[in-house]
Amino acid sequence: MRRLSLTVRLTLLLACFAFGAMAILGSALYFGLRAQLSLSDDAALVTRVDQIRTLLQDSDARELVRDKPRLFGNMLGNSESLLIVQTQDGTPLITVNPGDREVPEVDPVDAETPLSLQQVHHGRGVDGTPFIYMAAHVRTHTDQMPLKVTSGRMLTERAQILAGYRNDILTLSSLTAGLIALLAFFLARRSMTPLRRLAEQTAAIGVGTLSSRIDRQDTPQELDAVIGQFNAMLARLERGFTDLKQVSADMAHDLRTPIGNLLGQIEVGLGKARDMDYYQRLLGSNYEELQRLSKMIDSMLFLARTEHAEEAIERIDIDVARELARIGSYFEDLTEERGLRLTWRGEGTLRADVSLFRRALANLVSNAVRHAQADSEIRIEVERERQYSVVRVSNLGETIPATVLQRLFDRFYRADTSRQHSSERSGLGLSIVASIMKLHGGHCRVVSQDGVTVFSLFFACDPALARQ
Repeated sequence: MRRLSLTVRLTLLLACFAFGAMAILGSALYFGLRAQLSLSDDAALVTRVDQIRTLLQDSDARELVRDKPRLFGNMLGNSESLLIVQTQDGTPLITVNPGDREVPEVDPVDAETPLSLQQVHHGRGVDGTPFIYMAAHVRTHTDQMPLKVTSGRMLTERAQILAGYRNDILTLSSLTAGLIALLAFFLARRSMTPLRRLAEQTAAIGVGTLSSRIDRQDTPQELDAVIGQFNAMLARLERGFTDLKQVSADMAHDLRTPIGNLLGQIEVGLGKARDMDYYQRLLGSNYEELQRLSKMIDSMLFLARTEHAEEAIERIDIDVARELARIGSYFEDLTEERGLRLTWRGEGTLRADVSLFRRALANLVSNAVRHAQADSEIRIEVERERQYSVVRVSNLGETIPATVLQRLFDRFYRADTSRQHSSERSGLGLSIVASIMKLHGGHCRVVSQDGVTVFSLFFACDPALARQ
């Protein structure tokens, strides 16, 4: 089934509303007019019967009725009126009934009772035309015979007036609905111009034009939120594609270097016959390159698995002192080899996934060992700050520029743009730390000033805060 456009829906809605409003207003006027006409007809009938009853109280008038009954018929004035004057035994004195209509029997109003509108009876003829009638006794003297007056009227004229009024209401309602529908269509179509312009602008945005933004100028206020959110989405997409291109380029370079080394060494080895020692050295070198490739792939897989795994981690209360002692023991030989001192301070518990906590802390300590000055101290501190448990790893070394600090947690990023040490590290260690903190609902921060670089990990103490 074809869906109706918003313009058509608004047009139909306003047309139906206009027709309904006009119909309700016309119906109210119609029923008011019908009530007024009915009241007027009833009052005219009551007046006629009362006048005839008063007239027949006079003896001369009675004689006139007996002698010239046609005179009363002419007094009624039209062919829709009915008048019957008869004696108590049913003998008719006057019978004016042009259509020979059957008049229902009703109890006549007593001669001493004043006539009122409530005494008028309503009915319908054979053809459905409204019909009003009433009967009344005539006050008589002692020597006069009692009379009964029955009068009525077919309301054909009133029915025609009301029928014409109904038709006028329907016609006017239809015309009004049509005019409003036409006006609503043009107004709605004009109002949809910003939407069509928005659709054209969004259709023009592609992968190569993600830097474009939707123009808010001359747009209605109702679209501001939509355009704002759409522009924000474009900004996120642009940033994501930029990061993806950067990651792809870095990944290609990092994979090309060890693979190129492997191919070059193997090509040289196959160039001519070599002794056993050469082949052993070649295999050892290839083994180191393959290990680096394996570590890089493992890190990339870890980042991919942790991208949307917030609910999969298992948070427990970690003994801070024991974990710090464990990490200190693990890096003891490496720090001594490089002439560094590793100290730690902290106690209590910290709520996190233990394996991920160990990996994040190990990556930070490994990074500190790599960049610390010889014969300097690397410090690990854990303390409580408001709603977070904060783990800090600091070392003494070169001050990191602010432009570099902003990208330290990006994947494959290295501050050394020459990539001279690309064979030693993949540039994923700090990215893994950032991903681990994101999984825990926390965040990481780095500050470098006066030769002291401090990495801080903020673990939320409240699980509800971590899920936000």
